[in-house]
Amino acid sequence: MRYQLDLTLRRAEGAIGRVLGTTERRGFQPVSVDGGIQSESGRPDADRWHLRMTVEGEREPASLQQQLAKLYDCLDVQVSPCP
Repeated sequence: MRYQLDLTLRRAEGAIGRVLGTTERRGFQPVSVDGGIQSESGRPDADRWHLRMTVEGEREPASLQQQLAKLYDCLDVQVSPCP
């Protein structure tokens, strides 16, 4: 089954690598990844990334969501099934 993850991350070295590694270790394979700087103040050098990732896996997504939420760099994670 496919799921879409919407994440808000701190812009820190290795943050995306930690998210991808955790995703794969929890039994999900990334299918697509898209992201960019998230700016609440309109500054181009904002300190957050918004990452949208589609993953595929047979396991329940709740465990993946819980593990990603524990990452220091992960400020928010939402998981929804892909249509």
